[in-house]
Amino acid sequence: MAITFVVANQKGGIGKTTTATTLANILGKKKKTLLIDADPQGNSTNTYQALIEDTATLYDVMVDSDKLPLRDAIQHMPNGDIVASDPLLSKAEKMLDGDVEGLYRLKDAIEELEGYDYVVIDTAPSMNVILYNCLIAADKVIIPVTADSYALQGLLQLHDTIKAVQRRQNPNISIAGLLLIKYAGRAKLEKEMQEYLQNLASTMETKMFKTAIRECVKTKEAQANKKLLMDYAPKCTTSVDYQAFVKELLKDK
Repeated sequence: MAITFVVANQKGGIGKTTTATTLANILGKKKKTLLIDADPQGNSTNTYQALIEDTATLYDVMVDSDKLPLRDAIQHMPNGDIVASDPLLSKAEKMLDGDVEGLYRLKDAIEELEGYDYVVIDTAPSMNVILYNCLIAADKVIIPVTADSYALQGLLQLHDTIKAVQRRQNPNISIAGLLLIKYAGRAKLEKEMQEYLQNLASTMETKMFKTAIRECVKTKEAQANKKLLMDYAPKCTTSVDYQAFVKELLKDK
């Protein structure tokens, strides 16, 4: 059965999509990997240039009364295999809300999936039934963070939610760690926040990854060109750091 990584943080603009797509890309070069875009904004879908019209998306998998198999929504794109998001996914939240079985749609779909070693899920910056689906389906949660006070908002709530899911729906879930991104390492405040994050990670019964992801302009260029960072600029500092992070991640699994 595939190992499922969920990339989550309640704050938007934190680098979830870059982390999810780069992780899927690096894993996909060695093992069969599927990216699932569970964010209605569809940034991962856009990066992969996947279709959302006249094709099955995650929305169909989540709401289809006959339980559309996940394999029927997979698109084989040049950047890799993806289950695309859809703006309609925001409607799925209301349709599944209050439906106990609805919390397990994604988990059931992934468990029926064959032929993949890894599944990576990009999530929306919100606490809703779609995120619960992702957490219930997860083996490990990666939480990207930046070294600023605003980025810390909601982290403890996310931790409490993960612990609740662990107690009630998914005893196998764990937080792989906090991943510091957009890191420069120069400002005193940034270094102080890094120390604070390390202490916070202990409170959350997890760790800070030793690898921090430095920021470079190539990341935004890759996004603008709808390219994966590793393909667009494999030797830039951000790419090098993500490769080191994935080695660290797999060493811990």
